Amino acid sequence: MRAITFKETGGPEVLHLADLPTPTPGPGELLIRVAYAGVNYGEVQHRLGDFGSPTGDTVTGLEAAGHVAELGEGVTGVSVGDRVTAYLPDGGGYAEYAVVPAAFAFPLPDTVDLRTGGGAALVLTTAYGVLAGAARIARGDTVLIHAAAGGVGGAAAQLARALGASAVYGTASTPQKAAYARDTFGYDDVHVRETFPESILAATAGRGVDIVLDPIGGPTRLASLDVLAPFGRIAVYGEAARHPDLTLPILPLWKNNRTLTGYNIGDLSRRTPETLRHHALSALSLAASGDVRIDITEEYELGEAAEAHRLLGEGRNRGKVVLRVAGE
Repeated sequence: MRAITFKETGGPEVLHLADLPTPTPGPGELLIRVAYAGVNYGEVQHRLGDFGSPTGDTVTGLEAAGHVAELGEGVTGVSVGDRVTAYLPDGGGYAEYAVVPAAFAFPLPDTVDLRTGGGAALVLTTAYGVLAGAARIARGDTVLIHAAAGGVGGAAAQLARALGASAVYGTASTPQKAAYARDTFGYDDVHVRETFPESILAATAGRGVDIVLDPIGGPTRLASLDVLAPFGRIAVYGEAARHPDLTLPILPLWKNNRTLTGYNIGDLSRRTPETLRHHALSALSLAASGDVRIDITEEYELGEAAEAHRLLGEGRNRGKVVLRVAGE
């Protein structure tokens, strides 16, 4: 099968097209013939070595959609030929075939095509999980979403509204991205990230917000503490800026009624896979009903994966980026 692999960490140029044996599903797994694969910043981090050094020909890709090609021993509730969108905790999506734990292969609703499904499993699951699981969103909450124009950010804005948020704000790195997010995902407003504390406090009459979703880290995370309303919480789900970790004193959290929480889909996949599956199916249900949509702005051929990584690495991406492997 054709696959995008890398043998060493580095820039996008380390990705190359290779011919690998088609994998075989083991017990509790299934094999999917990939139609589309999502491109995520987590895969950029994988390529850069944030998840460790590669061993041999390594295939990245954390989400994909396609048809079930083969069932492993003990797999029930799904049939060969079914359309699924899959979260791939160990990677493998940048290939014509991918093995996935059956628990993380989710039936694709009839109203969602394979192209959209290719960019759905990680993005929707993370957006729903960080809101409902980590941030414990409640009806009437106000929400601030950093990286508002990205795949998770755009999905989270719509999910927050569907889950009862009374106001949804965002930040983006440029005025152009801010305008795109505001016009596409239904934010109340989107601010340029450099000056967001003043803008958010002005927009909320000084109260601040109940929830901040932060995949950025560093100074953005630190400044987010100052825009929390009483009992507000920052839900961390990434380190896109790749800053050194913060060292935070605990007393200001207590004295200012603040909470810091986190969401990591990889940890959930290992320790509570049933929770991950619940988050995914709940989010897909909202996508099927039309409450949430994924805006795919860029599509590349499988062999162009390096170009897709270059786009994300330079911060030029908006919405969702996918690789077309076999198409519909």
